[in-house]
Amino acid sequence: MSQSLNKIYIHIVFSTKIREPNISEDIKNELFNYLGGICKSLECNPLQVGGYRDHVHILCLLSKKIALTQLIEKVKSSSSKWIKTKNEKFSNFYWQSGYGAFSVNPNEIDVVKNYIQNQEEHHKIKSFQDEYRAFLKKYDVQYSEEYVWD
Repeated sequence: MSQSLNKIYIHIVFSTKIREPNISEDIKNELFNYLGGICKSLECNPLQVGGYRDHVHILCLLSKKIALTQLIEKVKSSSSKWIKTKNEKFSNFYWQSGYGAFSVNPNEIDVVKNYIQNQEEHHKIKSFQDEYRAFLKKYDVQYSEEYVWD
């Protein structure tokens, strides 16, 4: 084949360092827009970005020009630097070192977008840790509880 083609929808999830509730109401929308902008600049079309006080969700179309690990590294490093410039209270803002990334069936895009949009509601009854464990179980990802959290 002379042409390389792909269409890979990815649901990325990662938390703040030690799940600190550092994503405050006054910055969250700007942060989510910034995260989407980074994805867009890397040709990874963001379909939905959202989250809660201690974590974010990014649903995007992975570009064929960048590896998933590079995308996540750039998203985390750039946004961490950016948020520290927004207010002194973010001077010690860090993301966790790891992440979760899950492939999404094209027929499930609207379901995942809706899920990300409704994070406030989800987390009235479920913690991030329980949410993340549910993703790992749903996608049959083997893990060790002692190494999942930092």
